[in-house]
Order: sequence, then structure tokens, then C-alpha cells
Amino acid sequence: MNDTLTLDVIGRRVEVNGEHATVRFSGVVPPVAGLWLGVEWDNPARGKHDGSHEGIVYFKCRHPTGGSFVRPNKVNFGVDFLTAVNNRYVLEDGPEEDGKEQPVTIGNKPVETIGFDSVVKQQSQLSKLQEISLRNCVVSCAGDKGAIAKACPNIRRVDLSRNLLSSWDEVLSIADQLKHLEVLNLSENKLRFPSGSPSLAGTFPALKVLVLNRTGITWAEVLRCAPGWPVLEELYLKSNDISISERPADVLQTVKLLDLSSNPLIDENQLFLIAYLPRLEQLILSDVGISSIHFPDAGTGCKTSMFPSLQYLVVNDNQISQWSFINELDKLQSLRALSCVRNPLTEGGSGPQTTRQFIIAKIGQLKTLNKCEILPEERRGAELDYRKAFGNEWKKAGGHQDPDKNRPNEEFLAAHPRYQSLCLKYGAPEDGELKTRQPFLLKNQLLTLKIKYPNQVDQKVTEKQLPDSMTIQKVKGLLSRLLKVPVSELLLSYESPKMPGREIELENDQQSLQFYSVENGDYLLVRW
Repeated sequence: MNDTLTLDVIGRRVEVNGEHATVRFSGVVPPVAGLWLGVEWDNPARGKHDGSHEGIVYFKCRHPTGGSFVRPNKVNFGVDFLTAVNNRYVLEDGPEEDGKEQPVTIGNKPVETIGFDSVVKQQSQLSKLQEISLRNCVVSCAGDKGAIAKACPNIRRVDLSRNLLSSWDEVLSIADQLKHLEVLNLSENKLRFPSGSPSLAGTFPALKVLVLNRTGITWAEVLRCAPGWPVLEELYLKSNDISISERPADVLQTVKLLDLSSNPLIDENQLFLIAYLPRLEQLILSDVGISSIHFPDAGTGCKTSMFPSLQYLVVNDNQISQWSFINELDKLQSLRALSCVRNPLTEGGSGPQTTRQFIIAKIGQLKTLNKCEILPEERRGAELDYRKAFGNEWKKAGGHQDPDKNRPNEEFLAAHPRYQSLCLKYGAPEDGELKTRQPFLLKNQLLTLKIKYPNQVDQKVTEKQLPDSMTIQKVKGLLSRLLKVPVSELLLSYESPKMPGREIELENDQQSLQFYSVENGDYLLVRW
């Protein structure tokens, strides 16, 4: 650009040596002659100052080293949409007078054409394009009015991330020509959004997926633009410092997926403002700093009316440290999948397997946890382990095997909302299951057990010494070798002289004899 630059460049997005910036100033900077542009860099480490020079403030930056002065001829103001498409998808060659074949590239595929036919072929191929990626192609504007619609009328998916688009109006000028557009990625464009309702509401009649990560959009701007997205299903708003300030009214009602990750200003009270989006099935809240949630409309054991369609919740990389957070999630009526990794609760000392079991036991309808399916046998084992782990606490709080006397206090029920339903499902834990272990001593490491075979009359009772830390799976392996019976056919249980007539199944192969409170002198019952 030349020295005739005027104030219309202020706010324009530019590229300088591969780095992106926004023009904040255009003019003379004494004592050096000539025209300068003052730019604020996206990467403040690239700059030198805050927009001041020799005590004079020429422009302001958010970061003390975010600004620089550069000559206009060093700045790339970008290209229009169609120029970028041609640069990326077509190798333009003019017609040759001698009629020789000219190579034309569509994507990575060479197309052989002859003479003037090559231009026709290029136009034909562009008109068939349905998906284009122009990421990092310095697109700054729509170009000539109607040119995009004429050249690329069938485009459905566009990636315009990390370009030089300066305003939402420029986006509208592009989208207005793409009537079939279904997916649009505008991430990493520092956009100016309208202060009032956009003039082109309905510009995106077919848009289903919109990605606005790192665009600087606010929640109020989302709601102002949203009337133009009448059929939108997926909205990505990652890393925008968004604070949810008001409830969507007659907008975003079709959204099924909402990604609010890495917006640290969001808290649980703000989430209540989006709690009644009727079709919201997936909510992504990774790295927002959330630590607690409470649904005030639902008591213990009840379901909330909030988030009625929510099936998949992602709360990775947060500050969740209390089990009360997990308890509340059981109130979500449609929740089927949860991702909850890299939180203090899941990184604590109880171990990942125990934490997984407790989450499964606390959320009864969960089918998938941290992208791993919860099979019926895992749920049964998790719920039985949880029932046993808190059995003594349940008894101390007023729990009892006799239903007429089973009245645990409110404090226990608040901490373990599903415990009573697990007792109904599996039966209340018996005293024998809740026996307190003796102190760990060398003599307690080996158990002397009598092994009986109830279904094999010709098998005599034998006696074995087994480590109390031995898993049920390893016990089965030992018995399989002794009896010449496949492990898969063995069923184990045990009886204790202290509980005559009571047989306890050893159904979880991953647990130890110690876990089931097996003691010296107990009978190990083996069936196949």
C-alpha cells in the first residue's frame, strides 16, 4: 500500500511476516518522515511498546509490549474470498494459442485441459466444490458482490479459521452468497461484532455448525447474531472470556451441542441461564474453573427440570474436588455420558479405579464414563463395592437391615443419595460384610481356608493357605490348575462360621479375598 492510506484502515486485520495484528493508527510519527501504521499484535511478545513513542500516545494496546510501528509496504492486508479459493484450489493458466494441454489442479488432483477449455474446466470444478479449507489464507473480505455465488454456488462446508476477517459484516457478505452453507469455522479471526441486531438476519438459513473459538465474541453478541442461525445445531465458543449474562429468548432453541470450554469467567449461576435450552444434548465445560453445582429445584433422589435433554457432559480440567458435584449430576434426567478427568477429585489418593467405581455408583443412569462404556457387570461390581465401602457409615447414621428400623440421618443421605436405592436393589449389607480388618501383621497375611465342592460329591474337603491379598481371578486360576476345569466355568463363594446359613458370592474377579472380609477358618465354596 502507498502513502495515501487514510483512516479507513483503522481496525483492519493484517499480516506482517507471518504474524497477525490489528491496525490501530495510521499517520506520521515524528521525527521520522513518511507514513506509519501502528499495529497491535495478537502475540504481544512480537511488539515493542504500548502504542507510545517519545512520550506521545498514538494508540493503546491491551499489553504493554503489544504494539509496533511498521511501514505500509511491509503489511499484507489480505485477499478476497475467491482469490484465496483460486490460490488454494486452482492453478490458473491462461489459454495457449498453440492449443497445448494446460495442467489445472483441483485440490491435489491434476485435470488435463486444452487451450481455452481449461478456463471452462476450472469454473466447472469450482462450481462443484462442496467443502473448502482456507485456513491461514489471509482472507480479508468477500470481494465483488455476487462473485462467490456465481463461482461456488454449492459450497456447504467452509473453514475460514485464522484469516484476516475484521468484522461480522464481512462474514455476512460471504455467507449471504452461500445459501447451502452448513458448516462454518471462523476461529482465530478477531472480529468486530455489531452493536445492534445484524441487518442480514437469516443470512445462514442452512447453517448447522458454527465455530467461533478465539474470536473475541461476547455472550450478548452471540444472542444478537443468533436470529440469523435458525437451524443451528452445534455452537463452539471456546476461549472467548465469555460470561453468560442473560437467558436466550427465542434463539439457540435448536442447538444440540454447546462448547464453552476455556472461558474462566463462567460459574454455576451462569449455567442456570442456559439450563432450559430444550434440545441441548451435549455441553462442554472443560477448563472453565467450575468447582460446584447445585440444582435447587430437586431434592435428594429427585430429578431436576434443568437441562432436560442433556445426555453428554464434559467437565475436564476443572476444580471439582467434592463428591457433592457428582451427586448433583444424578439429578439430570437424561444424562448418559460423562467426561470428568484431570480434576482434584479424580486425581486424588483413592486411585482412579476406585474413583471410577464411585462415580458409576453415584450416577445411576450413566452408560459411558470418560469415553469408556460401562458394561452391566462393571455397574453391578461398582454398586456392590460402594454399598460395602460405606456400610459402616450407613449403620452409624441409623441404617438397619430391618426396613422398619432403617432410618439413616439426612447428613448421610445428602452425602450418599443413592445408597438407599442400592440397598433395595441388592439388599442391605449384612454385618459379616462389614467386618473391620485386624491390624496388618505378618501372621494375618495368610488365610487357612477349607475348600468345599457342593456339586461334586466325590471331591473331599481340602485345606489351603492363601494370601489375603490374592484376587478372586488368581484364586480361580489356582483352582483351575488343580481341578482341570476352565477358569470361565468356576463360580466362587464363601461361608463363615460366624454367619451360619449365609453364603456370600465372590463375583468381582478383580477384588481380593481381603476385600470380601474372608477370614481364617472360612469355607471357600467352588462350583462348576
